[in-house]
Amino acid sequence: MAIFHTLYQEVISFLGIGNLLELYRTGNYSSLLTFNGILSVISPVIPFLLLIEVARALIYKRFKIEDYKIPFLIFVLNRFISRFISIAAIAFCIGVFEKIAPFQTTFTWYWFIYGYVVWEFAHFIYHYLGHKVRIFWCLHSTHHAPQAMNLSVTYAHFFLEAPYADVIRTSICILAGVNPPMLFLIMFIDGTWGAFIHVGENILPDGRMGFLNRIILTPSYHRVHHAKNPEYMDTNFCNLLNIWDKVFGTFQPEKRDVKIVYGITREMNPGNLLDVYFGELYCLWKDIRRAPGIVNKLLYLVMPPGWSHTGDHKTAKVVKKAYQEEVTAAL
Repeated sequence: MAIFHTLYQEVISFLGIGNLLELYRTGNYSSLLTFNGILSVISPVIPFLLLIEVARALIYKRFKIEDYKIPFLIFVLNRFISRFISIAAIAFCIGVFEKIAPFQTTFTWYWFIYGYVVWEFAHFIYHYLGHKVRIFWCLHSTHHAPQAMNLSVTYAHFFLEAPYADVIRTSICILAGVNPPMLFLIMFIDGTWGAFIHVGENILPDGRMGFLNRIILTPSYHRVHHAKNPEYMDTNFCNLLNIWDKVFGTFQPEKRDVKIVYGITREMNPGNLLDVYFGELYCLWKDIRRAPGIVNKLLYLVMPPGWSHTGDHKTAKVVKKAYQEEVTAAL
């Protein structure tokens, strides 16, 4: 019975309906007018969209178990080993950096706008480093390994990525004076949208979402981010507001004549959990072991993925440049 109770609790937790069930049990519907009540209504949206996405794929006979298997296994694995690490990391950063922040904001609408812009900057920094620093890419690559886009991909992360991401994002926001309660609200909004933009073609064939494509970062932009096409590599690092991608020159709209190819450029087995989860760390270890001298070994940790001590670099920058030269030559 204990096993079934645990499974039941895990399903309830995954669906995000625990608070709604408690509300139904107590009959205290007035709590829906509170902030926690609103969160209890919004939380189940992404899990239920995922179920709808799977159901539609089954109905239209487009369901492939391999598109969902690895993200599901990663979700289960992470539930056991990283449940509280991110919360602890956030609390630690707030406790340390709030004391030395040059100023403090308040929970008002105008500071909320400021806080969200700062959060997007912090998210850009974390995400950019996740693609440009090899050791961070080893953590982030698990999220890019799936070769199809659907809502299950939002659960595919190496267990250490969330803590390192939250340390960077929380530290920057708190040092910039973002009010901690407001930061948690921003995190919730951004996390919900960040999950939604992984929605697949089974629910949203055209991820541009009409006029919203000109205002915010839509699923179309995030599909570009997950592509391994040379012209799409290392673009669209923001989450909701694409202001910082435009500022730093990493903004890339989806081209209608370019079919997105998902995944990472390394030869791998996308259906193998160990390869998806630990493959990049293993490749990094092999490069470090073969590299001559301590300096080259350390450089493999901090240089971009594809960097080589031999000078035969295959970084995203080199690949994109070679592709552009081929296109120019063809014209």
